[in-house]
Amino acid sequence: MDTKPVVKLSDFPWDIPQSKPDRPLSGSMERLYENYATPRPEDNELFTSFKYTKLKGFDYRDADGTLTRRDPSKIIFENGKYYVWYTKRDTVCPPRGAANCTDEIPSTDWDLAEVWYATSEDGFTWEEQGCAVPRPAKPQVGWRSVATPDILKWKGKFYLYYQAFEEASGTKGDNCPVAVSYSDSPDGPWTRAEGVTVENGEPGTWDQYSIHGPAPLVYNGKIYLYYKAAFGDRPDYLVGLGLVTADDPLGPFEKHPLNPIMNSGHETTFFPFREGIAALAIRNGNEANTIQYSPDGVNFDIAAVSTLFPTAAKPYAPDAFLDTGDGRGFEWGLCHFTNGGSPGKKYGFLARFDCSLSRDEENPQMKNTQVNIKPEVYFQQGLTDEQRKARGEKG
Repeated sequence: MDTKPVVKLSDFPWDIPQSKPDRPLSGSMERLYENYATPRPEDNELFTSFKYTKLKGFDYRDADGTLTRRDPSKIIFENGKYYVWYTKRDTVCPPRGAANCTDEIPSTDWDLAEVWYATSEDGFTWEEQGCAVPRPAKPQVGWRSVATPDILKWKGKFYLYYQAFEEASGTKGDNCPVAVSYSDSPDGPWTRAEGVTVENGEPGTWDQYSIHGPAPLVYNGKIYLYYKAAFGDRPDYLVGLGLVTADDPLGPFEKHPLNPIMNSGHETTFFPFREGIAALAIRNGNEANTIQYSPDGVNFDIAAVSTLFPTAAKPYAPDAFLDTGDGRGFEWGLCHFTNGGSPGKKYGFLARFDCSLSRDEENPQMKNTQVNIKPEVYFQQGLTDEQRKARGEKG
């Protein structure tokens, strides 16, 4: 006797269809098929979980808060080794805030900083090589601080883009434009281009005070340089991501008329993927903790949702500057943590993250949707004494 259950045509099948079934669907199930590449995140090329590794080779002066490394660039492979550039602050004391800073005392973790670089043979152990871009003399652009670099390789030459501060961070927010230095070798020497490369926006516009985290790619025969800006008065503000393009690494750069092109994401993590550009929307905004994709490098949609995103992540994406029209994604990169040290001695430090965002790798272990986070991590996000008191008064 056949006891196999009878499934009505109107019922959703137990074996998840890979394409949208021909039946009425709820709004949520419509999104499952219309918004995502596959119904299961584990099968989605743009879904990943993240793994983290402490780096070897960097010293942080016994965690006294006077030395920080943060905001890594994309990693490139040249001369048989990996290269990365980053913000390095080496000051007489930890940051003391804008009201207490001087020409020697930093206001923030990225104040009074310079761009340094390191190399590695395996991506885990790094050797610091020295300063790539020092602060110029006052009143040149960047005299106060040069920070948050990223690298571009274009026609055999190398270009470092970075934030160039002309006042202490926090005085008026994070007021800074973008400058660039260039070299025939990743080891330098680096020549500073005159003046500002990407200007702040016009007064009253969303990016009037800052062009942060410049992130260049080569796409459609042009330099696509993505950036972020925080707009609106704190605490009622947003962080959006914008785009400028140019035919030459030294400019002129033209801002895209649809800016901001992403409504969420504190840092700028972009990489070629398929015919378009993919991005990590890290922190800030309604679409934080998402991986997004744009077939034209401008109009982005959510492709996946994940957790434990790397902060200030930059990938080792070998095709970042090749403009192949068939981006392969990446498997690892560097990020930073900014809460090293004890209160009053905070500093930033670099770390490695690994993921599965490569079209050339099958790695089910890196597509885990069940990330087991220890309870202590949650309890660290406890109520303050003031909040506990207020909740207690409510009964």
